[in-house]
Amino acid sequence: MWWLDVALSVACCLWLPFQMMTKHHNRHETMTAAWLLPIVACIVAAASGGVVASVLPDPNHALVTIVTSYVLWGMGLPLALVIMVIYFHRLAIHNLPSQEVIVSVFLPLGPMGQGGYAVLKLGIQASKTFPDTKALHPVAGEVLYVLGWMTAITLWGFGLVWLFFAVASISRNKFPFNMGWWGFTFPIGVFTMSTITIGQELPSAFFRILGTILGISVVLLWVLVAVGTMKNIIYANMFEAPCLRDIEKKACAASRGMQHQDA
Repeated sequence: MWWLDVALSVACCLWLPFQMMTKHHNRHETMTAAWLLPIVACIVAAASGGVVASVLPDPNHALVTIVTSYVLWGMGLPLALVIMVIYFHRLAIHNLPSQEVIVSVFLPLGPMGQGGYAVLKLGIQASKTFPDTKALHPVAGEVLYVLGWMTAITLWGFGLVWLFFAVASISRNKFPFNMGWWGFTFPIGVFTMSTITIGQELPSAFFRILGTILGISVVLLWVLVAVGTMKNIIYANMFEAPCLRDIEKKACAASRGMQHQDA
């Protein structure tokens, strides 16, 4: 099943961005962090590869899984960072997204949290598997573990920057409940996983306590989103793309403006 996940993740990471380049007419000012979603699939597969490798009885199979996961991580994270640079430029030049899609500002936390967790988990497994399989130099596994931790803590720090931007963005004005709220749980959830794993490896009471606080916040947020989703399903206004609702509002405003001009 994991290899099927790998195939689908690679297809999403490569094909969907290519479709955006060749089929869509994108504008910088309308860009959202949703561009990251196809890319994150490879990072998620890499993280799950670290978990799968930890339970495989055959060290050689675990080695193949770890190496494949590093390749997936290399496909996903650098491309996600490239998109985040473009997205930061869009925010700096064209201001924050509209209130309908403002929740998307949390999405950059996804690659940072999941990417950090993935590379740290792979480093942990590499330190155990590489000596058993005699892959590379005898200390290669330990080196990958240390580099994984350094990379994870660096991505965690970069994630703090985007967490501040996201919280500051949504605190400016009220924003409606819509499908975009579903984007709350994954980014904060994987950032929490990264925090807890870093705390376990240090070990650090600060990271463990912070991870616990973030974990409780994710659970409460999930409950809030679930209740809001059920409520909006009952009123039959849930399954409407936030971006389309924003377009409708702009069209109505433009129509009213033309009517005033005619009058």
